[in-house]
Amino acid sequence: MKPQIAGHLLVECLVAQGVTHAFGVPGESFLAVLDGFHAWREQIRFVINRQEGGAAFMAEAHGKLTGRPGVCFVTRGPGATNASIGVHTAFQDSTPMVLFVGDVASDMRDREAFQEVNYESFFGPSTKGFAKRVERIDDARRIPEYIARAFATAMNGRPGPVVLVLPEDMLVQMVEAVPLPRVEAVQAWSDPGSLRSLREMLLQAQRPLVVAGGGGWTPQAAQALQRFAENWKLPVSNAFRFQDTFDNRHPQYAGDMGIAPNPRLAQRIRESDLILAIGPRLGEMTTGGYTLLEAPKPKQKLVHIHSSAEELNRVYQADLAIHATMNAAARSLEVLTAPPSLPWEAWTQAANADYLANLQPQSLPGDIDMPAIVAMVQKHLPADTVVTNGAGNFASWVHRYWRYRGLAHGGKTQLAPTSGAMGYGVPAGIAAAITTGRMAFTIAGDGDFLMNGQELATAVQHGAKTLIVLLNNGMYGTIRMHQEREYPQHVCGSQLQNPDFVALARAYGYAGVRITRTAEFEAELKAAVARPEGTLIEVMLDPEVITTRGTLGAITQAALDRQKK
Repeated sequence: MKPQIAGHLLVECLVAQGVTHAFGVPGESFLAVLDGFHAWREQIRFVINRQEGGAAFMAEAHGKLTGRPGVCFVTRGPGATNASIGVHTAFQDSTPMVLFVGDVASDMRDREAFQEVNYESFFGPSTKGFAKRVERIDDARRIPEYIARAFATAMNGRPGPVVLVLPEDMLVQMVEAVPLPRVEAVQAWSDPGSLRSLREMLLQAQRPLVVAGGGGWTPQAAQALQRFAENWKLPVSNAFRFQDTFDNRHPQYAGDMGIAPNPRLAQRIRESDLILAIGPRLGEMTTGGYTLLEAPKPKQKLVHIHSSAEELNRVYQADLAIHATMNAAARSLEVLTAPPSLPWEAWTQAANADYLANLQPQSLPGDIDMPAIVAMVQKHLPADTVVTNGAGNFASWVHRYWRYRGLAHGGKTQLAPTSGAMGYGVPAGIAAAITTGRMAFTIAGDGDFLMNGQELATAVQHGAKTLIVLLNNGMYGTIRMHQEREYPQHVCGSQLQNPDFVALARAYGYAGVRITRTAEFEAELKAAVARPEGTLIEVMLDPEVITTRGTLGAITQAALDRQKK
């Protein structure tokens, strides 16, 4: 065994774990790792980002797309804190991810050295919102052990992020060690007694409804879920920003539970007598602020299947809690024998009819017809297009009108932060384009875009082509909407004076165009599809068009009317 520096061994261990791309911003604290990427450049690609938040988002997106940990490298202090937004998103979205942080040398530690931070305190499990585990590698000989454990921890149970801290002097030690074998996620299977109980509860139900989502799904698991739903003729809804878990064109699809859901679906959830939650945490967004399912004990009977035993009965006391990973759970469910006839077939048909009716838009003011624009994009882009967004009211146009191709067809088609992180969509789309070669369509707002618009430089440098549709209404729209609802006509902190987004996109190497009328959009979309580089289409949206269902003025007037009472 030939000795090598620890930084090279670390990269060799990543290759052994099947990592093909790592994202990051370079730092002098991990130069030995960068040299390892150079040594292993035929097997692994280091994607150079322009800000650590963008790098962490790209790694998180890659974890969503592959089901294996996305990898991000940042330097100590400011680099790590910048990356924290991606770690928080990976935690709330149940995405496997490993963040590597170059750290101060061992002989500098605990003196408040340059950019020194206690990462266990900053990222550790006690924060209840960042990493599943934080570890520092002090002994270079144990690098294979730490890498394998990080990957196992990130994937096992409820997937999530792990942080590994790399002292600068450790990375240059000479070491004789070999990587450990590739780690695979451990499958937890439903116990037979619980499956019998679930079947009995189904047989007693009249109005059941499935809520699918969360992390850990594979195409095979999604296919098994679909067969289970078909066998039992069940309506299936998708949890908040997991809209590709169940195919939106399936005749049993009921729509998505999330921010401002279809009112008919919300009512159907209230009227259901049995909720089968397969995979999601049942968080605040999916449950309408814990009102559609009341916490801690819902009015509906609840079967909750989750990959983490710690999540079960934590917020909701389920009538039946089943600890199982999604692959195992779905494969167990698909073999549950259904009776020849079921009393809820009309209920399922009506649920799908409600979803289809919700695709019909309301009349809204202005020269831009956003439902028509979404329809045009879906018409002209490939079926396996990856749709990405950050956070803001602009995202509701794709949440409501885009019909997501289900994971059962072979790959994820939605990358969206359940954490509500602004600035996610642009880097997520670029990561999808770099790592999969598929078309990536990003919808962004004017506020959201500037959170990580610098990553267009990353796209150009690495030959990635994405389509960005940027809705410019001159404000932080979500905040302005809530502002008018709570403090009508008291505008403060939500107005924006924007740059020339078209010129900005062109400066980065993208094509940039601006439209003011719907009739101008399709020609620009076709041109974007045809050209080799990425394109940003700026859409000048009337500020009155604040949601998919109503206007800002109507929200203001309703608030003023309430004040008069």
